[in-house]
Amino acid sequence: MIAYQISIFAENKPGKIAHLTSVLGKEKINIRATTISTADTFGVINLIVDDPKRAETVLTQAGLTVHLRSVLAVLIDDKPGGLDNLMQLLYQEGININNAYGFVLESSKKAVFVVDVDQTEKTEKLLEENGFQTLDTQALSSIEPTHNVK
Repeated sequence: MIAYQISIFAENKPGKIAHLTSVLGKEKINIRATTISTADTFGVINLIVDDPKRAETVLTQAGLTVHLRSVLAVLIDDKPGGLDNLMQLLYQEGININNAYGFVLESSKKAVFVVDVDQTEKTEKLLEENGFQTLDTQALSSIEPTHNVK
């Protein structure tokens, strides 16, 4: 299954993130995951949201530079070697990872690793053939992580 990631390209200065969260908040678009990377004066903010196409529209209308990309949200075991199983499979098949991030769903049980790869269709088929489950945007938006804070 394919999920969608919104990438926003912005100047690295105060207020840029607040602007985009304000736009999404007013539109009642829920942010489910995010990463932020900067390189001096510019950065990229990657978001998984519950309504990516509408988010792309409203953020573009708000003057932001936005790109909607298909990604694969892969369920992996939250244990040592869980991520390595996925990485070794992609490496053996010559699949390049352009961007990735992850989060735990249930400690010591399941995590999600979101990957933007150079061969999405091939990767999706490969994951299915090797028993990995992927989540689409709707499934990602309905996840209720379990957190145990000690």
